[in-house]
Order: sequence, then C-alpha cells, then structure tokens
Amino acid sequence: MRIILLGAPGAGKGTQAAYIREHFAIPQISTGDILRNAVKEGTELGIMAQKIMESGGLVSDDIIINLVQARIQEPDCANGFLFDGFPRTIPQADALKAAAVAIDYVVEIDVPDAEIIKRLSGRRVHPSSGRTYHIAFNPPKVADRDDITGEALILRDDDREETVRKRLEVYHQQTRPLVDYYLEWAASGTQHAPRYIKVAGTGNVETIRNDILTALK
Repeated sequence: MRIILLGAPGAGKGTQAAYIREHFAIPQISTGDILRNAVKEGTELGIMAQKIMESGGLVSDDIIINLVQARIQEPDCANGFLFDGFPRTIPQADALKAAAVAIDYVVEIDVPDAEIIKRLSGRRVHPSSGRTYHIAFNPPKVADRDDITGEALILRDDDREETVRKRLEVYHQQTRPLVDYYLEWAASGTQHAPRYIKVAGTGNVETIRNDILTALK
C-alpha cells in the first residue's frame, strides 16, 4: 500500500495519517525526517544536503528524490509507505514519476478554506503545559484561561488568521496543483497510474477515517 496524502494545512492530514499508518502497518515518511536522519548519519547525500542548508540554500529535488528512493528500500517499507507532505510541488511529482517510484493511491482530504481558517485561528494554547483548546470546538471553562491552572491562554503566531491565510495562499500556489496533476494521471488509465481518492475532511474524525480506509480496500 503506497500512498500519497494531499490536503491543505489544517485539513487533518496528521490525524488521518496516523490511522492509515496503523491500519496498514506502513511507515509515514516525511522529507524533513529523511533529511535530518541523513545529516545525522553522515551519509554522502546527508553531507551534501547539510552543506547546502548551512549556506542558506534549498536542497535540490534530485537530492530529495535520491533520499526518498533510499528510504523506501528499507525493511519497514516492505508493505508500503505513506508520503506525508511530499511531493510538495509539480517538479517534485515529476521527479518522483521519472524515478519510477510506484504509487498505488493518492488520497486528498478536502476541506474548504473557510473551515481551515476557523479551525486554526480558533486554537488557544497553555504555554507551560501545551494543553490546547478551541474557542468553538473545545472551549476552556473560563474564556482565555487554562482549566487547570487558570493561567492565560495564548494565540500562537502560526494560528493567527493572517498567518493561516498566507499559508493557504502558498498551498494554493505551490501544492494545490498536485490535485489536478494526480487527478489527470489517474484518469488517463495509463500503466502505473495511481488511483485517486477524494474524501471530505469535515465532520467526525472517525467518519473521515472510515471513509478513507473503506476507499483504500
């Protein structure tokens, strides 16, 4: 089961990825983790990537693809893998395709921008404990106060509405085109084309999980 998971920030990919990973006993692979491990282990590609990052540059898609190819050869990928946050752009998708990395399913968790803004901008955090609340879905007993300590809750910079809107803008410019890319490839019926699954990411978390797992059978 080789899966790419797509969706905007705040769509619930992390939650659903955990369910998919557990259900199929496959690892969740992110390029950030691969890069950090390669640098830590001092591999040839890791050393190359570290030099680029230390100079303030962006690691090339060629290096990323080579790291990905090495990672999916490891024993824990025998039953497949779940790509989380990769590919992020059309050039990365093209490079993955050119490298003949087989993908069985592309799963899109579809959530309207307005819902994502509501989800993320409504979060409030108790800094010292990490306890998280939501003004609409999981409000504290007393507004803007932690239930246990009574201390003030904060709105993180990442959760401010203007920041969320900017993140969504970047997503629509760079990553949203992957939806059309994989939809067209799936519809082409060509050999090795993945199947495309679109699931509504609003509503009950367990319902979304069941919809995804049913579609992946």
